[in-house]
Amino acid sequence: MKRTEEVFREILYQSIEKKNKVLTQIRLSKELKVSLSNVNLALKQLEKMGAVSIKQRNFHVINAKKILYCWASARNVGKDIIYKTRIELPVHEIEKKMPADIVFGAYSSCRFKFKELPADYSEVYVYSDDLKEIKKRFPENNKVPNLFVLKSDSNIRNYGNTTTIAHTFVDLWNLKEWYAEEFIKFLEGKLNGLLE
Repeated sequence: MKRTEEVFREILYQSIEKKNKVLTQIRLSKELKVSLSNVNLALKQLEKMGAVSIKQRNFHVINAKKILYCWASARNVGKDIIYKTRIELPVHEIEKKMPADIVFGAYSSCRFKFKELPADYSEVYVYSDDLKEIKKRFPENNKVPNLFVLKSDSNIRNYGNTTTIAHTFVDLWNLKEWYAEEFIKFLEGKLNGLLE
């Protein structure tokens, strides 16, 4: 994930989940350990589309939905996949067997966050850097994969053991399974209530 995407994620997390729509570039830079120039680059892009308003001492989130769709169109989930394999178990069993230090994404994150599902799913997406433990539990094979491990960024664990609502949406937006669309619609409904 690019550093500007980490900035988008934090802005959306603060704005959607924390209801904090006034932020500072310095705070983002320090909390994310991202250079001020990366924060500024991300904000300039968002300011051009009217999603944020940059003031002298802070910036205001005007339209989180625009930020969400901007990030969704820039995201490349496939580029972050570092391991994939097939596990002949139901997805809930695969999720139960995961190491404790992973972060659930996509369908699993949606299930854990909202305790309801718009459709069944058969793939598990997780973020981790500890491939040794994952490969021990889930050996590699050449079958059609249903477990995908994506490279973690240095800030992903700040949000808990699931991706943020916005991050979950953005990853689902970029998945090709037919039921990803059902999850996107479901999350759009949830987000409409949170964005108002």
